[in-house]
Amino acid sequence: MLPLRVLPLALAALLSFAALPARAQTWPVKPITLIVPLAAGTGMDTIARLYADELSHTLGKPVVVDNRAGAAMMLAMTALARAPADGYTLGIATSGPLATNPVLYKRIDYDPDKDFSPIALYVKSPFVLVVNPALAVRTVPELIKLAKESATPLTYSTPGVGLMQHLSIEFMKQRFGFEMTHVPYRNTPQSVSDIAAGHVALGFAEAGAAVPLIKDGKLRALAVSSESRLPVLPEVPPFAEASGADDYEAVSWHVLMAPAATPKAVIERLHPEMKRIMAGADMVKRVSDLGLIPFDTPSVEGVRAYIKSEQEKWGALVRKLGLEGTQ
Repeated sequence: MLPLRVLPLALAALLSFAALPARAQTWPVKPITLIVPLAAGTGMDTIARLYADELSHTLGKPVVVDNRAGAAMMLAMTALARAPADGYTLGIATSGPLATNPVLYKRIDYDPDKDFSPIALYVKSPFVLVVNPALAVRTVPELIKLAKESATPLTYSTPGVGLMQHLSIEFMKQRFGFEMTHVPYRNTPQSVSDIAAGHVALGFAEAGAAVPLIKDGKLRALAVSSESRLPVLPEVPPFAEASGADDYEAVSWHVLMAPAATPKAVIERLHPEMKRIMAGADMVKRVSDLGLIPFDTPSVEGVRAYIKSEQEKWGALVRKLGLEGTQ
């Protein structure tokens, strides 16, 4: 039998020990909201719903997708920045709201560096360099040669000024020293269909919109903007390989994020779960079939460093083009 003077200490130690599992399991105790900055049915939304379902099983609580499209994805980012940092609101960000919009727009209602904690960088979203089949080029070097020698600048379409499709072409123009005329549209389908119709010569297009037209022979694919080939277009080389410009990569990306002050324990729980989920064979296939590139996320600090490098790269180009604060 323990001496009376020891009993209070023993009881306190016992209660402390008993409380440890409870503390470790306090998150999550209610549903988690995942804010998606694009509409339901998009590639981003499809992938988000797949891993939200997996996370629901793993965490034991529902992960509910909340689509908040609008304002060049900044509506969703503002909502995420203002959400309670308790681990129950997560969101998806891309290169637009994190790397280019802060320079392109006069005002944004969030700080891309201070308002968020990255969790996982899990997908890269490349573009396909497509031309109208009537254009007398079949390779990137032939296109560059034609662009340099053409008496009238070739035209290229995009879904809007300052978007990654626009910057991808401008990056190419600056890298190889030629001119082209930008024809901005209101949306991706129109910008791509007008290349197929011959109203515009070329453009970088999202794979989801371009691949069906490529398969039908209505567009010719010259290259992809990523460092690696796309599983849905294995015969099409990366632009860096096709052009000899080893430094060329122009992609968007999907990053799972949380409000900045979210507990470190939540981030450390979610990071390896996302790494595991996105590496699954079925998930890799689903992502690849959408024309996207599955990405094995680096560490949380590695994600932060990657975002910073993209901010510097694309922010500098936006400024060089004279587009700073034009939106």
